Amino acid sequence: MKKLNILILCLSTILLIPTNVHGAKKLGQTGLKFLDIGVGARASGMGEAFTMMEGDANCIFYNPAGVAKVGSEGAHMNAVISKTQWGALLRYNAAGLVYNAGLWGNFGISLITTDYPQSEWTTVDESTEQGYEELGYVDAGAYAAGLTYARTLTDKFSVGGNVRYAAQHMGQNMLSDSTTVENNVSGLSFDFGTIYYTGFESLRFGMSINNFSPEYKYQTYSFQLPLTFKIGAAMDLIDLIEEEHPDRSLIFSIEAIHPRDYTQRIHTGLEFTYMGMLSLRVGYKFNYDEEGLSAGVGFNVKGIRLDYSYSELETFDAVHRGTLGLGF
Repeated sequence: MKKLNILILCLSTILLIPTNVHGAKKLGQTGLKFLDIGVGARASGMGEAFTMMEGDANCIFYNPAGVAKVGSEGAHMNAVISKTQWGALLRYNAAGLVYNAGLWGNFGISLITTDYPQSEWTTVDESTEQGYEELGYVDAGAYAAGLTYARTLTDKFSVGGNVRYAAQHMGQNMLSDSTTVENNVSGLSFDFGTIYYTGFESLRFGMSINNFSPEYKYQTYSFQLPLTFKIGAAMDLIDLIEEEHPDRSLIFSIEAIHPRDYTQRIHTGLEFTYMGMLSLRVGYKFNYDEEGLSAGVGFNVKGIRLDYSYSELETFDAVHRGTLGLGF
């Protein structure tokens, strides 16, 4: 009965966090929004309810404490390479690598790159027929490179952190004196997370803080990164009906998200895995203008994992993600 109460308490804590659906939306308060885009087909297939997932290099991008379990069941290294296509123009790529150094903990590196749609650079020129002069095309893009460290402090408690160098270039603009200014910005950001096992079957809960940073600045305009606080819980639901089930799992994950630039949100996800080889996933995001339902599938053969996910959008074309994972 005590353990059941723990389960109810963990889930209730997350579900009862106010979502402020009718509250004011805090739009336009952050920059470098590419750091908010979901990374990895496994995570996005579960509706990005990934804060309490473990043993995967994808955890670098959600909760660095999750990489503390990499190497605990065999392979000492885990690597992922992910590609996301948003519409026909925006390309978003990510890669991560985690190494299990034994008693020293786990170390990781990561890289995110983004190519923005190409657009023309113009300036007002009333002497021309169109009223402006074409100056070429804007060279725009962004990237973030990071280092990760995570460690299992006890058999129930893990912690982890990231430090990233993020940069964005948005072309040039011309001032009134005809001089040009490069619109470049860069700096450090930090992530921190924890995972705690309650002792009730595989139930765990924890939190993460992502994109904590000082202010960035474009010329005279200062802004902050998309700081996000998450609290979540996850459990293999088959634990509730079977004591031993090494050939299959059904993980349910739920989390509440408090972003700096929007109202609170809820992510939920399910992942069914059979024989460690086939995974089926589904997820849903609540309180989003565009995103909602997502689904995915994964195959794992001798340490080589292929994942695919489909995310439905309200107005725009659906988002497709593909990820290659290696354990060695």
